[in-house]
This record gives sequence, C-alpha cells and structure tokens, in this order.
Amino acid sequence: MNPNLATLLTESAEKFPERTAIRLDDTAIPYAALDMTSKLVAGLLESKGVEAGDRVGIMLPNVPHFPMVYFGILRMGARVVPMNVLLTAREVTHYLNNSGAKVVVAWEDFAPAAIEAAEEVGAEVITINPTNVGDLIQGVTPYEGVAEVEPDETAVILYTSGTTGQPKGAELTHSNIHSNIESIKDLFVPTEEDVFFGGLPLFHVFGQTVAMNGAVSVGAEITLLPRFDPVKALEIIQRDKVTIFMGVPTMYAALLQVPNRADFDISSLRLCVSGGAALPVEIIRAFESEFNTAILEGYGLSETSPVASFGRLDMERKPGTIGTPIKDVEMRIVDEEGNVLGVGDVGELQIKGPNVMKGYWQMEEATAKAIDSDGWFSSGDMATVDEDGYYSIVDRKKEMILRGGYNVYPREVEEVLYEHPAVAEVAVMGIPHDDLGEEIVAVIAFKEGESATDDELREHAKEGVAAYKYPRHILIVDELPKGPTGKILKREIDLSQVG
Repeated sequence: MNPNLATLLTESAEKFPERTAIRLDDTAIPYAALDMTSKLVAGLLESKGVEAGDRVGIMLPNVPHFPMVYFGILRMGARVVPMNVLLTAREVTHYLNNSGAKVVVAWEDFAPAAIEAAEEVGAEVITINPTNVGDLIQGVTPYEGVAEVEPDETAVILYTSGTTGQPKGAELTHSNIHSNIESIKDLFVPTEEDVFFGGLPLFHVFGQTVAMNGAVSVGAEITLLPRFDPVKALEIIQRDKVTIFMGVPTMYAALLQVPNRADFDISSLRLCVSGGAALPVEIIRAFESEFNTAILEGYGLSETSPVASFGRLDMERKPGTIGTPIKDVEMRIVDEEGNVLGVGDVGELQIKGPNVMKGYWQMEEATAKAIDSDGWFSSGDMATVDEDGYYSIVDRKKEMILRGGYNVYPREVEEVLYEHPAVAEVAVMGIPHDDLGEEIVAVIAFKEGESATDDELREHAKEGVAAYKYPRHILIVDELPKGPTGKILKREIDLSQVG
C-alpha cells in the first residue's frame, strides 16, 4: 500500500466521485474534479522542473485552490511548504532559503511578497487568482497515478511561529500525518455524510491535518471561510448544515458575542473541537450552554502533526484539561533534570509516538535538543497530570512569571479574569521589577458595551488567586493582537504604557 498522503484524495474520489469535497459559498467542487485538478497541478509543476523530493511553497488562503495544489504537490512525490499569506518578503525569503523551494504557488493578492523573495533566492512564482487556473493548466499533461514514497519520507515542512528566534521547519512525514488522521477518525468518527467547518487557516497544521485531511480521508465535505467572522461562521453552519466545527478559543469567544446568535439554526452541529491554545473553562461552559453542543478540547504542536491528546466523547469530560494521549502516543511530565514527575506536579510536558516529527529541516542541533535519544519530544509547555491520566496545560515554559521567588502561571490568572462579566479577552504577562524580579500585568479587552474599573478587576482577581498572583497593573485595550489562527500573540502586545 502506497503511504503517500495523496491517496487520501484518490481513494475518496474513487468511492465518492460526485460528492462535494470543497465548498466556498456558491462554489462546490466534487471529489472527482478535485482529483483531476490535482493531477493537472502536478503536471504543471513537473513542466516547471519540479521532481520527487523537491520542495514547493504554498501561499494560499482558504480557497479551493489550496487542496488542489497541496495534493498536486504530494501526488508527484514533492514536499509541501505551507506559508502564512500575510508573511513579509523578508520572512518568505527565510522560508524559501531554508527549505530550498524551487517554486512558490501564491494567491494574487499576496503575491508581491512571494515575488520579491523568490527573485532574491532564485525560485519561480506561480500566481493564482480565482479565474486563471484554466489558463495555467491548459495543454498540461496530467500526472496520472501517485508517486511511491517511503512512510518516513517528508511530506510537509511546517514552519514554527518563531517565538524564540527564526522559524524552524518541522518535517512531518507521510506516516506522521497518516497516524494523526487515524486518531482523528477514532476520536470524531467522521463519515462521508459529515460537513466540516473550514475556518481555520489551511496553511496552519490544525486546519490542514484535522480539518482538511480529516475531511478528505473519509469523503466528507469541508466548507471554507477565508477570513473568520463570527456572523458569517453562523451563517455557514446554518446554510451548509455543518456537523463538525473546529476552532480556536478566540473563535468560540467571538461566537458568544454575536448579539442575535439565537436566530441561527445550528442544530446540525454534533461536535465542536478546540485547539491551538488553552480554552478558558468559562468560555466552555458559556458556549455549551448557549449552543447546546459539546466541545472537545485537544492539544498538540506543529511538531506533533499536530494532535497529541484530546478529550473523548466516550470518556468523562473534564473541562480545563486537554484530555488523554491519543492512540499510540505517550505523554509524561518531567522536571529540569529530566526526572519523571508524579500526579499534580508541574513540569515540562514530553510526547512520544508516531505523530512526532522527523526533525527540524536541516537543523540537526535544534532537532537533538528537541527530541532525545529515546524519541521523547520536549514541548516547552508546563503541565500537570491527574490521577485519571488527564493532562492540563499550566502555561508555556517561557511565559511563566517569577514574582518574588514564586512561580506564577499566566493561564491560571487569565481563567479567573475571564469569569468577570465584562471581560472578552485577556492576556497576563510579566514585566521587569527591581525588587521582585517580575510584576504581573493583565491586558484586557472588554465585551461590547461593557466596562469595569482597574480596581474592580484587581478585586475580582484577588478573590480567585493567591495574593502574590493577582495583577498589580491593568492595561485596557480595544482588542488583543492575534495570529493567523486567532491565537492571542503576547509577543506583539505593547507594554510600554505600563509603569
């Protein structure tokens, strides 16, 4: 059996040729057409000199062209390098230089950065817009069949966010991603009758593996939303009868703030899935109450394809936890010396299993630092495990605040502040302090029409956390900066006004 990921598409196209694979508003593409277009894309790349093992960049938003190009690259045995469409030319240059990509397929609106970077590194850009695909593939010989690959060959190079320096390219193999898809099937039990919500960016590992590949693997439909808008999302759920909604915490918070949310018929939903960041318990409770749908919270990273653990419908659900390890995956908590810790102890979360990446592309030292000789990957996240084997993320290791000799985990303080009725979004951070080492700041955005004084917010926090943990400084902002998936980006928050 050929382990090439492109077989996800070819097999579903064979079984369900007329079923809708990808939808974008009024555009519906059946599996047979998606499969044929991927053959033509592979043929086009071959005509440009791309060979098996070569890297090809994709700089496309959530449009039907993304899976066409993605599966086209894979079926010829080349490797996909997905890129955020909002990258600058300088950032794209790093991706192309590091990956050695020969060709970049870019959406016309975002092509200038790709063109500038490609000129610098000697790559070719194929610019796509909604109407020019027919011209691009005219006269191209389709690439029939699917290239044979080894299970441990790299399929996708996903660049990490680069919060600790230059982004590193996580090499995910065909086997890595296949193992994750099998776990998704085990967790969500999807069928060809399901309709997946496609509002997570497909260039990001969550949207790519869990939503797109998860849907294609069973012949289900994925309905796309290129830019998340909560009202439009509710319209899509109602219009297309979405059954599986996938989002990040800020999406769930935004849906809760739609004033006329009760007017939408979302009774088709059978499951909601959250990942990308910790989902505040208060948002889980409010969403499940308002929308009458269970949220399963999971955890993972680019380096773990991404899913490592998840809540399950057939087990007790514990809001605030990230569930238990998925099939064939092990997790453990270790201290600074690598000693395995027990129930309730805070330490770094490590992961081992078929989902763990091959390594960082052309970065042996970084790979050796991340994955030990026994195959354990160090996540950089601080976590605990309870007596039932449920894991909880306490915070990012590097975001821990050390105040007066005490460890303060921002997420704990954020959870309490989210319980305040006026708070829509919050990020808790540390700033330098002469005597204490660090002091605590809460950066808060209010719900529309709501407000609270700094003292009220501090008093609210004091009631929920120990005296050394509550935020001495409060900074009110209109909204918090977010990344492509809607994850709050603490590194982009300006704390210069705090003092």
